[in-house]
Amino acid sequence: MSLQEIPLSTLLMFGLAASISLLTSLANRLLTNPEKSKAWRKEISEWNSQLRKAQKAGDKKTVEKLMKKQQYILQLQSKMSWQQLKVTLIFIIPLLIIWQFLGPFFYGKNLAYFPGIGANLPVPLFGSSLVWWYLLSSFFFGTMFSHVFGLIEVSD
Repeated sequence: MSLQEIPLSTLLMFGLAASISLLTSLANRLLTNPEKSKAWRKEISEWNSQLRKAQKAGDKKTVEKLMKKQQYILQLQSKMSWQQLKVTLIFIIPLLIIWQFLGPFFYGKNLAYFPGIGANLPVPLFGSSLVWWYLLSSFFFGTMFSHVFGLIEVSD
Protein backbone atom coordinates (compact mmCIF):
# COMPACT_ATOMS: atom_id res chain seq x y z
CA MET A 1 0.00 0.00 0.00
CA SER A 2 1.44 3.42 -0.97
CA LEU A 3 0.87 6.98 0.20
CA GLN A 4 -1.07 7.58 -3.00
CA GLU A 5 -3.75 5.05 -2.09
CA ILE A 6 -6.67 5.25 0.30
CA PRO A 7 -6.54 5.06 3.39
CA LEU A 8 -2.89 6.22 3.69
CA SER A 9 -3.50 9.18 1.37
CA THR A 10 -6.51 10.18 3.47
CA LEU A 11 -4.54 9.96 6.69
CA LEU A 12 -1.58 11.81 5.20
CA MET A 13 -3.75 14.74 4.15
CA PHE A 14 -5.62 14.67 7.48
CA GLY A 15 -2.29 14.82 9.32
CA LEU A 16 -0.97 17.57 7.05
CA ALA A 17 -4.11 19.66 7.59
CA ALA A 18 -3.90 19.12 11.36
CA SER A 19 -0.21 20.10 11.44
CA ILE A 20 -0.66 23.23 9.34
CA SER A 21 -3.75 24.28 11.31
CA LEU A 22 -1.92 23.77 14.60
CA LEU A 23 1.07 25.80 13.43
CA THR A 24 -1.04 28.67 12.11
CA SER A 25 -3.16 28.72 15.27
CA LEU A 26 -0.02 28.79 17.43
CA ALA A 27 1.43 31.58 15.30
CA ASN A 28 -1.85 33.50 15.57
CA ARG A 29 -1.80 33.11 19.33
CA LEU A 30 1.84 34.17 19.64
CA LEU A 31 1.90 36.98 17.06
CA THR A 32 -1.51 38.54 17.66
CA ASN A 33 -3.41 39.68 20.70
CA PRO A 34 -6.76 37.86 20.66
CA GLU A 35 -8.13 39.90 23.56
CA LYS A 36 -7.32 43.17 21.84
CA SER A 37 -8.75 41.88 18.56
CA LYS A 38 -11.93 40.84 20.35
CA ALA A 39 -12.28 44.32 21.89
CA TRP A 40 -11.67 45.97 18.50
CA ARG A 41 -14.25 43.71 16.82
CA LYS A 42 -16.79 44.58 19.50
CA GLU A 43 -16.13 48.31 19.18
CA ILE A 44 -16.39 48.21 15.38
CA SER A 45 -19.56 46.13 15.55
CA GLU A 46 -21.19 48.51 18.02
CA TRP A 47 -20.25 51.52 15.87
CA ASN A 48 -21.66 49.87 12.74
CA SER A 49 -24.84 48.94 14.58
CA GLN A 50 -25.34 52.46 15.90
CA LEU A 51 -24.64 53.94 12.47
CA ARG A 52 -27.15 51.64 10.73
CA LYS A 53 -29.75 52.37 13.38
CA ALA A 54 -29.26 56.14 13.07
CA GLN A 55 -29.34 56.00 9.26
CA LYS A 56 -32.50 53.89 9.30
CA ALA A 57 -34.15 56.32 11.71
CA GLY A 58 -33.03 59.31 9.64
CA ASP A 59 -31.22 60.79 12.66
CA LYS A 60 -28.77 63.06 10.84
CA LYS A 61 -27.32 64.49 14.05
CA THR A 62 -26.33 61.04 15.37
CA VAL A 63 -25.05 59.96 11.94
CA GLU A 64 -22.89 63.08 11.79
CA LYS A 65 -21.59 62.41 15.31
CA LEU A 66 -20.78 58.79 14.46
CA MET A 67 -19.09 59.74 11.19
CA LYS A 68 -16.57 61.80 13.18
CA LYS A 69 -15.39 58.48 14.62
CA GLN A 70 -15.16 56.79 11.20
CA GLN A 71 -11.42 57.45 10.75
CA TYR A 72 -10.71 55.81 14.11
CA ILE A 73 -12.87 52.80 13.16
CA LEU A 74 -10.99 52.48 9.86
CA GLN A 75 -7.71 52.49 11.79
CA LEU A 76 -9.00 49.69 14.04
CA GLN A 77 -10.02 47.68 10.99
CA SER A 78 -6.57 48.24 9.49
CA LYS A 79 -4.88 47.05 12.69
CA MET A 80 -7.05 43.93 12.71
CA SER A 81 -6.17 43.22 9.08
CA TRP A 82 -2.48 43.60 9.82
CA GLN A 83 -2.78 41.11 12.70
CA GLN A 84 -4.07 38.45 10.28
CA LEU A 85 -1.69 39.41 7.48
CA LYS A 86 1.37 38.83 9.69
CA VAL A 87 0.54 35.15 10.04
CA THR A 88 -0.42 34.79 6.37
CA LEU A 89 2.90 36.25 5.25
CA ILE A 90 4.81 33.75 7.38
CA PHE A 91 2.98 30.71 6.01
CA ILE A 92 2.16 31.52 2.38
CA ILE A 93 5.53 30.60 0.79
CA PRO A 94 5.99 27.29 2.67
CA LEU A 95 2.39 26.32 1.83
CA LEU A 96 2.89 27.08 -1.85
CA ILE A 97 6.01 24.93 -1.86
CA ILE A 98 4.18 22.04 -0.17
CA TRP A 99 1.35 22.26 -2.71
CA GLN A 100 3.82 22.29 -5.61
CA PHE A 101 4.91 18.82 -4.50
CA LEU A 102 1.54 17.45 -3.41
CA GLY A 103 -0.38 18.43 -6.54
CA PRO A 104 1.62 16.30 -8.99
CA PHE A 105 2.08 13.52 -6.42
CA PHE A 106 -1.68 13.06 -6.04
CA TYR A 107 -2.76 14.17 -9.53
CA GLY A 108 -5.52 11.93 -10.83
CA LYS A 109 -5.60 9.90 -7.63
CA ASN A 110 -8.52 9.44 -5.28
CA LEU A 111 -7.46 10.74 -1.91
CA ALA A 112 -10.46 9.93 0.24
CA TYR A 113 -13.95 8.55 0.21
CA PHE A 114 -16.51 11.14 1.17
CA PRO A 115 -19.38 9.63 3.18
CA GLY A 116 -22.41 9.10 0.97
CA ILE A 117 -20.59 10.41 -2.13
CA GLY A 118 -17.52 8.30 -2.74
CA ALA A 119 -14.12 9.39 -4.02
CA ASN A 120 -15.29 11.69 -6.85
CA LEU A 121 -17.14 14.77 -5.73
CA PRO A 122 -19.80 16.05 -8.12
CA VAL A 123 -18.52 19.62 -7.78
CA PRO A 124 -17.16 21.51 -10.79
CA LEU A 125 -14.67 23.60 -8.80
CA PHE A 126 -11.53 21.89 -7.62
CA GLY A 127 -12.42 18.49 -9.03
CA SER A 128 -9.52 16.90 -7.19
CA SER A 129 -10.33 15.13 -3.96
CA LEU A 130 -6.93 16.41 -2.76
CA VAL A 131 -8.27 19.96 -2.56
CA TRP A 132 -11.61 19.02 -1.04
CA TRP A 133 -10.19 16.65 1.55
CA TYR A 134 -7.58 19.22 2.57
CA LEU A 135 -10.17 22.02 2.80
CA LEU A 136 -12.57 19.96 4.89
CA SER A 137 -9.80 18.72 7.17
CA SER A 138 -8.31 22.20 7.45
CA PHE A 139 -11.65 23.81 8.36
CA PHE A 140 -12.21 21.14 11.00
CA PHE A 141 -8.78 21.47 12.61
CA GLY A 142 -8.62 25.25 12.15
CA THR A 143 -11.90 25.69 14.02
CA MET A 144 -10.88 23.25 16.73
CA PHE A 145 -7.46 24.82 17.35
CA SER A 146 -8.89 28.35 17.20
CA HIS A 147 -11.22 27.43 20.06
CA VAL A 148 -8.43 25.69 21.99
CA PHE A 149 -6.12 28.72 21.74
CA GLY A 150 -8.90 31.26 22.40
CA LEU A 151 -8.63 32.87 18.97
CA ILE A 152 -12.38 32.92 18.37
CA GLU A 153 -15.25 33.56 20.72
CA VAL A 154 -17.70 30.92 21.78
CA SER A 155 -21.27 32.21 21.58
CA ASP A 156 -23.34 31.98 24.73
